[in-house]
Order: sequence, then C-alpha cells, then structure tokens
Amino acid sequence: MADILSLKESVLVYLDRSGGLQKLEDDCRPLNDPQQTEAVYRFRVLVNPSDLIEMDPRLGDCVLHDPLRATGLFQSVCFLAIKTLSFTDKIHSASQVNVSLNFTHLPPFPEYTLDLSGFHQVYGPMRPVSMEGAVIAITRVTKYTQGARFLCTDDDCPGSTGFHHIRVHAPGATESATVRNDFSCMICSSPLKEDVKFRVLGDKQLVELIHVEALDVLRGRQQSSFRYQSVTLFLRDELCHSMTIGQLYRVVGIPVLVRQWPSITWSVEANSVQPWEPQPLPPGCRKESPRFLELSERVAPSPWGFPAIVAHCFGLDLTPPGLYNTLKLCLLLSLVQTRTDADDPGLDLLVVTADTLVLDRLMAYSLSLACRGVRHQASAEMFASLSRDEHGAGTANIHAGSALLASGGICMLGDLGFYRKDKLDHIQSVLESRCVSVFIPGKKYGEEADQQLSFPVQCNFWALTDSSQRCGRADSAVLGTAETGPVQAQLAETFGLVIQCGDRVGERGAVTQALHTLQQAVQPGSHPRPACWEFSTEDYQELVARSRGLQVELSPEAKKLIHGYYMASRRARTRSQGVKISLASIKLLISLAEAHCKLCLRTKVLEEDAVIAVLLCENSVTLKHGASALVIPPDAVFPCDLEDVDSLQRRDAALDQLHQIILRFVYTFAPGANAYITEE
Repeated sequence: MADILSLKESVLVYLDRSGGLQKLEDDCRPLNDPQQTEAVYRFRVLVNPSDLIEMDPRLGDCVLHDPLRATGLFQSVCFLAIKTLSFTDKIHSASQVNVSLNFTHLPPFPEYTLDLSGFHQVYGPMRPVSMEGAVIAITRVTKYTQGARFLCTDDDCPGSTGFHHIRVHAPGATESATVRNDFSCMICSSPLKEDVKFRVLGDKQLVELIHVEALDVLRGRQQSSFRYQSVTLFLRDELCHSMTIGQLYRVVGIPVLVRQWPSITWSVEANSVQPWEPQPLPPGCRKESPRFLELSERVAPSPWGFPAIVAHCFGLDLTPPGLYNTLKLCLLLSLVQTRTDADDPGLDLLVVTADTLVLDRLMAYSLSLACRGVRHQASAEMFASLSRDEHGAGTANIHAGSALLASGGICMLGDLGFYRKDKLDHIQSVLESRCVSVFIPGKKYGEEADQQLSFPVQCNFWALTDSSQRCGRADSAVLGTAETGPVQAQLAETFGLVIQCGDRVGERGAVTQALHTLQQAVQPGSHPRPACWEFSTEDYQELVARSRGLQVELSPEAKKLIHGYYMASRRARTRSQGVKISLASIKLLISLAEAHCKLCLRTKVLEEDAVIAVLLCENSVTLKHGASALVIPPDAVFPCDLEDVDSLQRRDAALDQLHQIILRFVYTFAPGANAYITEE
C-alpha cells in the first residue's frame, strides 16, 4: 500500500511539474456546460519517459513495462485532483475518468523497438514499442464505444443508480468486451442493463503498416526469399486521419491480441504517430564518390559540363555512348526532383520511341536509383482498390496501388500501349488533378450513404509509347509534332516532358545499339570511354541521394529568363497556332532548372540552368504542338557527341549560341523583357 501511495505522489508531482494539472483544469472547463452529460470523460496526458525515470525510476519503469497499471495510477490521481480542486461537478467516481497516456518518445534501446521485417507475431508483454514503416492500406473512420454506463435491474440495489458500473475501452478489447448484455452487478449479482443515453462514442480507423524494405520488391528486381508481413494499427480519436496511404511513419504503440472467435489477431494500438524518413549517413560519415568529386573539379569552369558527362556515362551497359543522352539527363533530373508534397513540382516523363525494349530496360535501371520506385504492371491496380475489413468493423479497406506506394519517388508505367482505354483515361485524370478519388458504395460496406475519398498523388510518372504504332493521325499534322502511337494528344499533354528517342537517329542508331548489345553479351562491362569517366551504380546512387537533399534557390537572372520565355512562348504560340500555354509550364521550367542545379551539386540556380530548362521544355512543347518562332535543333541540349574535353567546349559554345537565340526570342515576343533581362 505504501508503494502505491508513493507512486501516486510521484504522479501528482509529475503532473504539477509538466503542466498536466493546468491542462486537466483546461480540459474540465468545457464539461461544466449543462448540455453535456456523459458517463465517461476522456483526458489525454502527455508522458515523457525520460522525465519520469529521472524523477522516480519506479514510476518510469511502471509506465514503460506495465502501461495498464500506470494508467490506473494516473486515473486515480486525476480523479482526486478534479474533486479536490473542484474542476467540475460532473464526475462522481474514478471510473468516469478515462485517462489516455500519450508517450512523447521511447528510450532509444532495442528493447523498445519493433523491427517489422524480423519480428514474430506472437503473444508478448503489453508494453509500448516503437516501429517504422509505410502505410499500404487504410479504412474509413468508424465509431467505437469509448465508455458506457450500466445500471442494476434490481431497483433496491444501490447499483441501480449512480455511476457504479462503468465499462471503458481497453487496448485490445473488442466492441463486445465493452458493451454486451450478460454483465452482472458487483453488489447483488443481478443482471445489468446499459443506460444507452450515456454511451460515449469515439472515432476509430485501421491502418496496415509494412516495413519500408518491402517496397523494394515493387521495383521489379529479382525476387528474394524474404517475405514481409504487414501489421494492423488501431488509430483512435485524435489519431484518426493522422496517417496517409503511401507515406512513412514512426509509430509508438502497444501490441495486443484481439480475440474474435474463432480467430485471434495480433495488432497494435497506436499511441502516437509522427512522419518519418530514413536518415542518411551524416556528411562526415557519408561515402563520397572520389571520381565524381574529381570530375566536378576538372569541369568546374563549365556550368554545363558536369551534368553532361554524368548523363553521357549513365547506363552504358545498356545503351551505347551518346545515343540517348537527352533521355538520360531527363531521367536523372526526374530522380533528383521527386515530389515530397502534392504542390511540389515534379518531372513526369513520356518517352516516344520505336525501340521500347531497350528504353524500358534503361528506365528500369534508372528506377533502381530512386529513393522509392515502383514498376507498375498493366494488369495490377495503379491507384487504389477496395476490400472489406477483416477486423470486425465491416467497413471498406482502401489498398494503395502502385502510384500511392511510390509516394516521394518514381512510378514507372512502362509501355502505355498495353493499357486499356479506360486505364489511360484514368491516368490522364490523375495527372491533371494530382489526386486519386475512391468511390465507396455505402450499402456494400455497411453505411447508409455513399462516400468519395481523395488521396494526393506525390510521385513522378515515367511512361513509354511506341511511335511505330500509328493511331490514325493525319498526314497534315503540324510540323515538328511527334507520332505518339496509342497515346492521345490530351494524355501526352498531361506529362511534363515529352522526349523523342531513336526516330531521328534512324537505321544508324539501330545498328549502333545492336553492336553495343552484342559487345556487352560477349564482353560485359567493356565500352570505349576515358578511364577518368568511369562510374559505378553505387556512385550514381550516392550522387542522386546527395542531389535530392540539396535546397536550392532561384537567382534573379534565372527567374527573369524563365518568366521572359514563358511570356514570349505563350504569346507566340497563341498568335500562330492558337495554343494556350498553361501556368503548369512555368512550374515545369522552374522544376527543370532546380533539378539541373541540384545535379550540378549547387544551391544557387543560375541562368545557365534556366537555359537547359528552356531547351528541354521547348523541345517538349514542339513535339506536342509543333514548331514555333523559337527555332532550335531537336537535340538542343546535346548538339554534339561528347568524346573528349574539346567536345565539351564545343557543346558549351553551341549552348551559348542557343542562349542568345532564346534572348532574341524573348525580346521579340515579350515586350518590355529588356527591362528585366540584361542585354548580353
């Protein structure tokens, strides 16, 4: 008894020091409203285990290893504080006080960490643990019973009035454990009946969490012998809507066994939820690629040299040098400019080619460099699917498709010629709105009304289309437009960048690719290039990871060039072609310039970065709508082969000339541009 009193005293001291008593008073103030009368009142108490252990090691040990007992101690102290300090007169017994202990964190020791890739779902102690993972499924929010009041059926028993019999939800308890009709009075053993008007309802949501490494299987790599199993989380009350499909979270929760005859389900009652990202190595411990550092120093005088060589040497085991440099550069730009928010500008790529097999392999190889990548199969679900919840709620369980699982990374769609028309229409709708709408029929899932939910799409899309598959485009098509095969012009318009590969190279490119493939089959890893320009896949992984983490800022010169080109292009194409350039184009220009700056390992977006963005964007718009007054070559970003250092200088000179052409175009079609762009 003395130990219990000592622990309660420590609880009171902790509440006083941490501001818990003041919060308790604030929470009780709304309860004095005469209109509010309930059987149970819920109070959240923030618990810092470190402070508890420092103040009273026994209380800290109780909270970390016996949370149900600790909840009882806090419940008793809170009730005494409410009655002694007269916070409210609505509470008459300690059973009416429903205390929820919310942990700020857990000690950083293995005993308090649950690894979702290696644990066994067996019964263990009901104590808090921390876990990290990705959300792959989520249900609608439904109701559950927080607490209920029961009265004795014997009118002469004291239990027939008052609040003697209160049932409160406990972790792992089902609805039938809180409310049913076979309870007996603790005083006279007579049957109890519920006073329905005093029932307190709360919100409940179920979430499926899986280890983040399980998503690597979706890249399309060789399958391993590992099997990952998801964990069901119960989110209650204020934690509902705190998790989104496809995102990563760190969850503190209590493992429980939910008994629903004839089965027993292992699940976790969530206690606190925080967004989480895997932490990279600190800069001092990070392995930097010495070859990229050496290359960066050697080509430092050129603002365009470093990313050009990086793209030229990328994927040489799959394609010959110089054949798809523009595509390789765009793939790298898309990798370093992935979306972390629905409003963030990304880089969606649509590649038009007659050789889909080789480019599909190149894109699949590039996908391995993404922080998170999903290779979608045409027969699988792309956005979301529905099923009935298996944990007793009976509501709709929304499963993430490829696009939602690729949040913050890349979703590779492959050849769009393998998709049905309704799928292509759905892709177009999602690319336009950047969100997925899920319709939930109410009758099928136990609800009176239908419901429609929306989820943001936060990934970049890569797709291919076979230009050799004619879709009936007239021979009188606008000069410069590309034959996009089965992809309609409206769908191609929703992709940020459209890139044409191989068609202009013709038969010579096909022969070069065939010779390269045969050489790699006979002598793997051999290709003609200078020794100082040889980089491994690990080097590229480090480069992409480092570039993604850079925070960049647009310089005034870059802003002026981007704004000037946007205004000039909008006016020129509206006059000559009647094409309206949308506001999304300027977002694409900024995104391209920022990505090129990141790939250069800089934090300041220069005017030279904006030049690359303008050239890529203009080529893409030309493939969609035809040529304009801004006349640039099809492969403007790589006007010559990169064979040696001299070729880099020739490329810089060509890009300088294109820079001047862009400026003249801006001055011609954007009156007043000379007021904000410096004459060169």
